Amino acid sequence: MHIQVQTPLRYDGKSIWLHWITAILVILLWCIGETIDWFPRGTPRITMRSLHIVFGAVLGCILLYRIWWRSTAGSRLPPAETGVLRVLATLVQFLLYATMLAAVIAGVANAWVRGDTIFNLFTIPKFDPGNKELRETVEEIHELLAHAVLILAALHTAAALIHHFVWKDDVLRRMLAREGSS
Repeated sequence: MHIQVQTPLRYDGKSIWLHWITAILVILLWCIGETIDWFPRGTPRITMRSLHIVFGAVLGCILLYRIWWRSTAGSRLPPAETGVLRVLATLVQFLLYATMLAAVIAGVANAWVRGDTIFNLFTIPKFDPGNKELRETVEEIHELLAHAVLILAALHTAAALIHHFVWKDDVLRRMLAREGSS
């Protein structure tokens, strides 16, 4: 007797939620990062920097959990593309994960090099006080990686929208929550 295993049409609920939480955090972190200096010095700016640092730490934890979940228990779906498109999709996805992790690591380095305070409750001591060049370099690397994440995420989003609106296939639906699920 031959038992046929049916491939799921969607990712499992946890993979879907982790994906969307990651997307929201990336957008939120980028927006906060781009507007921190708009806030007056003192408590308003410290609050925004603190939120940026805390959300960045949450993103780092979510990414590590996502990688673990994906490699151990998450749904395995067949590739949506073949040939060059499959290679490109795999490359963008790998670069997205790698760049997000690198941006988080650079963010930790940035907070450490510049020294910071978290909600005026905890202090991150400066790694090398007075080394303005190091601080500027690490800050630029973090910013460059954050922009790269956004560009890669935009490519990822564009590909999903092309699948949905141009090729009219079900690739986008694979990462949408099931109707009636929570």
